[in-house]
Amino acid sequence: MNIIAVANQKGGVGKTTTVVNLGAALARKGKSVLCIDFDPQANLTNYVAGCEPRENSIASVMRAAVLFQPADIRETIYHSERFGFDFIPSDLRLSEADIYLATAMSRETVLRRVLEPVRQAYDYILIDCNPSLGLLLTNVLVASNQVIIPVQTQYFATQGLSSLEGVIGNVRMTLNADLTTVNILLTFKDKTSVATAVTETLREQYPQSVFSIEITRKQEAINSSMMGKPAGGDTGAEYRALADELIAREG
Repeated sequence: MNIIAVANQKGGVGKTTTVVNLGAALARKGKSVLCIDFDPQANLTNYVAGCEPRENSIASVMRAAVLFQPADIRETIYHSERFGFDFIPSDLRLSEADIYLATAMSRETVLRRVLEPVRQAYDYILIDCNPSLGLLLTNVLVASNQVIIPVQTQYFATQGLSSLEGVIGNVRMTLNADLTTVNILLTFKDKTSVATAVTETLREQYPQSVFSIEITRKQEAINSSMMGKPAGGDTGAEYRALADELIAREG
């Protein structure tokens, strides 16, 4: 069982695209996969299932857990035949979480407790994090044993990366010693000199952490998200190769 946080406090770096297409690639390889939308913007939910509102979501379960009300995470799980994985949707109610978590008992561990009934039910649980360094991210990191950081290969790509590393390191030292693996995924790669320079810099700074697979900038990735289906063509092949590399890194 692997619980992987896909995180970066910067928006627009490919977190949702990575969770959806990596999840689909792992499912195609016979792995049981649960994808969790942990962002109030609900981009993953809209990508996989459209904008239809759902009464049960990660937001409703998190709030119930804080208030010690009965709630079962299994009642929020839906299955996507098109993508081949299970998923838990999100909605705008999750934006209130920082408020009610602030005064909650053991506030950093709420998600870990919520996920307990399904931790052993899947080979992979992938969590699409919101773009912040607040309590929502802390909850995800406490519940996870791996992190994938998508980094866009553009100017200022590494801006804030050290801050995220600091949060991860602090969680590892104080709350979750099992958070042992941090990988960097280069996204939106193109043939510009800027992308080449950023790639070289990151590979020099993080030689063990950067995936060898890079996700290139392709219109087909945008089209697939608009159409609500897994990426095909070169982008789909890149995510399948990423799934292979992820599995290989786990030994």
